[in-house]
This record gives sequence, C-alpha cells and structure tokens, in this order.
Amino acid sequence: MAYLVPSEFVTKMVDAGESKIFMSTRDTVIRAYMAGAILALAAAFAVSVNVSTGVPIVGAALFPVGFCMLYLFGFDLLTGVFVLSPLAWIDRRPGVTLGGVLRNWGLVFIGNFAGAFTVAVMMSIVFTFGFSSPPDKVGQIIGTIGENRTVGYAAHGAAGMLTLFVRGMLCNWMVSAGVVGAMVSTSVSGKVIAMWMPIMLFFFMTFEHSIVNMFLFPSGLLLGGKFTIMDYLIWNEIPTVVGNLVGGLAFTGLTLYATHVKTAPKRERQRLAA
Repeated sequence: MAYLVPSEFVTKMVDAGESKIFMSTRDTVIRAYMAGAILALAAAFAVSVNVSTGVPIVGAALFPVGFCMLYLFGFDLLTGVFVLSPLAWIDRRPGVTLGGVLRNWGLVFIGNFAGAFTVAVMMSIVFTFGFSSPPDKVGQIIGTIGENRTVGYAAHGAAGMLTLFVRGMLCNWMVSAGVVGAMVSTSVSGKVIAMWMPIMLFFFMTFEHSIVNMFLFPSGLLLGGKFTIMDYLIWNEIPTVVGNLVGGLAFTGLTLYATHVKTAPKRERQRLAA
C-alpha cells in the first residue's frame, strides 16, 4: 500500500479542487447526483443493520462502504468540495475565481439533494409496499430519525442551534479526513482503509452530515414525521451546511495546506509560469 506524505498529497488536493471548478455543469450534477444517491443507500443500509442486529457499532462499521464506493467512482459530495475547491482559489490557480468555487458548491448541492431525495422516495416505497401499508420497522426508525434530526434541536433553542452547528463541524472534520484519505495511497486497499476509519467515527458518533440529512428529511416526511420544510431548513440543513463548511475547511483543508504547501512539489505548469 504505497503511502504519499502530506507534502505530496496536498498538491493532489489543490489539483482536485481545480479540476472540480472547471468541470462541466452536466458532469458536476451527474457526479453529485450519484454521490447523494449512494450515500443515502448506505445510510438506509446502516440503519437496517442496526435494527436487525441491535448493535449500532455494526451499522457504523459498515456505513463507510457507500462512501468508499462513491469516491472510488469519482463522484462528489458537498462536504468534499467544501474542502477541495477553495484550495485552488487560495493557491491562485489560473482561471480559478471565487465565483467558480460558489458555482461548484451550488451545483454539487443540487445534485446531492436530487440523488438523496430519489433514494428517499424509493426506500419509502419499499418500507410501505408502495404506500399501501404503514412503514415496516426499519421505515419507522428512519422516519423517527428524520423527525428527531429536524425538530429535536428546536426544543433547546439557541443551545440546540449551537449543538447542531458544532456537530456539523465535527462531522466534516472527519468526512473531509476521509476525502483526503483517498489521496494518501495509490492502491485501492490503502485508499479504502484511510477513508473507512474517519467515516465510521462520524457515523457512530451521530454527527450531522448535510447529505445524509438530505435523505433523512424527505424520508421523515414520507414516513409520517410531523415537521415542515421550514423546520428542516432552519433547524437542520442550514446550520449543518455551515458547520460542515467550517469544520472541513478549517480543520482539514486549511491546516494541511498551510503547513505543507511550502514543501509540496511544484507543478510543471507553475515552474514554467514563474
């Protein structure tokens, strides 16, 4: 399992951010759609495992399979581009603008939500036999989680909002570590091991991941949850997205870039332009 030192994979992080900014709208949305769908399936799978085994750590240990799949396929999560895209702008790559970074974030958000929503509808059909009967046990649990993740924080007011934000930060600290983990090795086994560990940690600790919640929110509504779209936006998605952005960029992207970029290998294009 070949290992790349930080001074080597930091350059790969910046290169990846640059390529995502210049990716076409079609490709960006399709890749984001598939990422949201696969992660949503992984979340449903993990909950199913928890229900069948009664041992939450088992579901947490198996949830990263979806994350590994989507990144090995080259698909993109909002939590990942939060970390990578800004580095290309900070590194002053030619043609990279703040507008390009924001465009990338917006397109990935749309794709992720569409993919997660699609799976939420499909799984709701499975859990209820096409909405002809009450949800089965797994469906009931997912519906309850969707409701609790939305209105559970509201009962605590400002303290709940702060908790939601911090859990979002902690989440993408780990998720972005998984994104970068895929770059520390040149072998599939090395990439998977490096990605697996932080993703298992965030899921077991029930930190707030914006794309997982994009699956839980519509699932909660479809499976009988008592909350509104505004409840979801105010008491879940907006604080979670902001927390994901701050946590991933501050604790992973910027720390690695700031401490290793000076020793990173110079790209040939940069050498010629100097």
